[in-house]
Amino acid sequence: MRIETFTTGLFKTNAYVVGPEPGQDVLVIDPGWRTRELLAYIRDNGLNVVAIVNTHGHADHTCGNKAVKDATGAPICIHEAEAKRLSRFAVGALLTRGRAHWSPPADRLLKDGDTILVGADSFEVIHTPGHTPGGICLKHKKRLFTGDTLMAGTIGRSDGKGGSWDALSASIMDRLFVLSDDIQVYPGHGPRTTIQRERRSNIFVRHSPEQIEDMLLSAHERRMRYEDEKRRQEKEKAKAAKAAGNAPAPPQS
Repeated sequence: MRIETFTTGLFKTNAYVVGPEPGQDVLVIDPGWRTRELLAYIRDNGLNVVAIVNTHGHADHTCGNKAVKDATGAPICIHEAEAKRLSRFAVGALLTRGRAHWSPPADRLLKDGDTILVGADSFEVIHTPGHTPGGICLKHKKRLFTGDTLMAGTIGRSDGKGGSWDALSASIMDRLFVLSDDIQVYPGHGPRTTIQRERRSNIFVRHSPEQIEDMLLSAHERRMRYEDEKRRQEKEKAKAAKAAGNAPAPPQS
């Protein structure tokens, strides 16, 4: 399997070029902000982009849609609950001083259980709402492209418009963590991880934002109590040392 990662933009978004080897057909998953290197890789390797797939509609994942579509003619695919986001003003155009563009509208609206064919291979669409209402993951055998649903040691935010902590937690627990341990996770930001690693150690999945805040506050309070006690003991030692220094010297025999 060909998997090339291009990390660009203010938020270090991962764009992926993915396809079977041998073969020239590929998907572009989340083109990201700047596409120059990605398009050069496609051109230099003579690749045929069969689809542009957005895991969700946030600007840092979709601003490259237009450039890739213009260069390759590939259709844009996004979940049906997310399509309207593509027509909204791209904040990325401001953050990149106009180098980002509005995305063209979607050519294919996806839903849970759909498949996207790439050569002889197929990618399964898994609807994972929570970060956004129409967030998706793409699964191909032992590989899972998770966008901003699940990342190494963390998860996507759920406090934005259309976000839901309950939906995000259910998506991860009921749709992703039921997959086998050896599934390789390719997230929208950050390094690759595995289902096993995240199931075992990702505290953001098993605790609500409020619980995590309470844990952090509790840890902070314990640290402050420790520091206060440490300072108290140091003062006591200094006081004892000063008292010992002022004590009269013992008589010499």
